[in-house]
Amino acid sequence: QVQLVESGGGLVQPGGSLRLSCAASGSNSNVINMGWYRQGPGKKRELVARITSGGNTDYSNSVKGRFTISRDNAKNTVYLQMNSLKSEDTAVYYCNMARFTGGDLWGQGTQVIVSS
Repeated sequence: QVQLVESGGGLVQPGGSLRLSCAASGSNSNVINMGWYRQGPGKKRELVARITSGGNTDYSNSVKGRFTISRDNAKNTVYLQMNSLKSEDTAVYYCNMARFTGGDLWGQGTQVIVSS
């Protein structure tokens, strides 16, 4: 049973940085890609960034140039480095694992608040 455990959220001032981590336990040989989604207050959940097993990345337009997704295959961990944070980045951030079989997996979510 694969589980996703996120960490790294918190309160940061505008212009600041945070790094989120998502550790996947168990076998992940069935993985298409891993990514980060977010859901802001009163908004739908949206894709932030994702990365394939081969390292190809995809970003939403709203975070391009500010956020960087990366993975450490040896640690089964995906990271989201968030720089130049804005108030509109405030959201609960969810780690996602898209799989060939068995459906998507989601982490429990980690809160990011960007405020002065």
